[in-house]
Amino acid sequence: MLIGAHVMLHSRDEAADREFLSDVLKLGSVDAGDGFLIFGMPPAEMAVHGSDRNDHHQLYLMCEDIENFIAEMAERAIAYTQPSFQGWGTVTEITLPGGGKLGVYQPHHKRPEHPAAKPARKAAAKKSAAKKSIKRSVKAKTKARKRRRA
Repeated sequence: MLIGAHVMLHSRDEAADREFLSDVLKLGSVDAGDGFLIFGMPPAEMAVHGSDRNDHHQLYLMCEDIENFIAEMAERAIAYTQPSFQGWGTVTEITLPGGGKLGVYQPHHKRPEHPAAKPARKAAAKKSAAKKSIKRSVKAKTKARKRRRA
């Protein structure tokens, strides 16, 4: 049903933020036309939290080690907030070159298995089963022709 998610960051300096995503966060990208880059993302997860309003969504990137992440941001003179332990994760916020803020956290909660791995295996199994079925059908037709000739 779903094949992924597309996140849109709005920026006052999109060229600088694209460079940041590529050079600092090391995200690969493709040119979708006219130099418009779409960046690949690591596996994602989504949670629903109770709220007194709808249409309020947040984006956090996740890292394995918040201290190493912060050290790398400091080396590159990228502004960040002091990491804060929240129980479910240790959170910081970095400032993108365009001025926007982006949350980053080291999760301390259980993580779901990435669902893309399952359909890929299922698709491969279906393809293999389909190939076997075709081969059986071809063999059966070949045998039937041979019997008719005999």
